[in-house]
Amino acid sequence: MTESPPVAGSAVVLRDGRSGLETLLLRRPEVGSFAGAWVFPGGKVEPSDRIEGETETDAARRAAVREAHEEAGIRIADPAVLSHWTPPPQAPVRISTWFFLARDVGDELHLNAGEIADATWLTPERAFDGHVDGSITLFPPTWVTLRSLIGHRSVDAAYASLGEPEHFATHMTPVGDGMLFTWHGDEEHPGGPGVFGARHRLTTGVLPWRYERT
Repeated sequence: MTESPPVAGSAVVLRDGRSGLETLLLRRPEVGSFAGAWVFPGGKVEPSDRIEGETETDAARRAAVREAHEEAGIRIADPAVLSHWTPPPQAPVRISTWFFLARDVGDELHLNAGEIADATWLTPERAFDGHVDGSITLFPPTWVTLRSLIGHRSVDAAYASLGEPEHFATHMTPVGDGMLFTWHGDEEHPGGPGVFGARHRLTTGVLPWRYERT
């Protein structure tokens, strides 16, 4: 029997900036989990995040709120479920993560130096530019989440677009110098294959990464 991975919550903190919708990204130290990558505030659910009778999602939401404060020193408002990511068995770090949209309330950033090396507010478009030129390292869940924010001109618009939370049950296949990530609906996804030619995938390795969904 496969052991269930630990659960985590991640806060996609949004604010209305001068150039449009901005999200908070934190850079991890060069050692440890997600070394050097830019991520959303977040972390594993702790015993204090769990309340008897509540769901896993409730605990993950509480973890996302707590981690935003512990890592960046900020409070957040209106955390709403955006997506749920479950890793494949071969992933080196297996964590079942819930992503929540959240509103910035205007607190000044105070970074936890032991966990966070840097922080910035960026539009999704600027984050993608940095990823393409190699100045920003992203992992697939962050990359796909940022992509979903493109086109929303305000925090309210991003919230208005929310529907049923999407489940990304990731399958990984080595391809060339990178990796092919597929999700339900792709013709090659073993857990939920789509029709012939259907695409729900991300091809990494060569920049820019290529996302396909039909």
